[in-house]
Amino acid sequence: MTEPLRTAALALVRDGRMLQARSVGKRAFYMVGGKIDPGETPLEALHREVREELGVDVVESSVHLLCVVECPAFGDPLGRDLHMTCFSAGLTGEPRATSEIADLRWFTVAEYAAMPDVAPGSMRVFRHLQAQGLVI
Repeated sequence: MTEPLRTAALALVRDGRMLQARSVGKRAFYMVGGKIDPGETPLEALHREVREELGVDVVESSVHLLCVVECPAFGDPLGRDLHMTCFSAGLTGEPRATSEIADLRWFTVAEYAAMPDVAPGSMRVFRHLQAQGLVI
């Protein structure tokens, strides 16, 4: 059996919308975050990935474990499952797309669901936040 793709992600919500990032060369928008490197904790990966993708840091005192999502990994050539540890947190500044990110966009659940390519992990987090009344 193939090992799941282990990732850490940030659920950043403003005005009922959650931020999603589209990497250079990709069509789908995903949660801000990425793969957990060997020897790295999900929290360490979150800090590294947010810095790499958004050019700001996570405010350590604001980090909360939101949920763990397990589902098929969207677009994975090996057909692996995704194991995504998702956090909520504040940032030290305004997020901006760094060189590896082609686009940042704030989505409602309906806006994200209407995209031509929808990552199952992101959709599960949207639904989780929607059930809590945090996204529209």
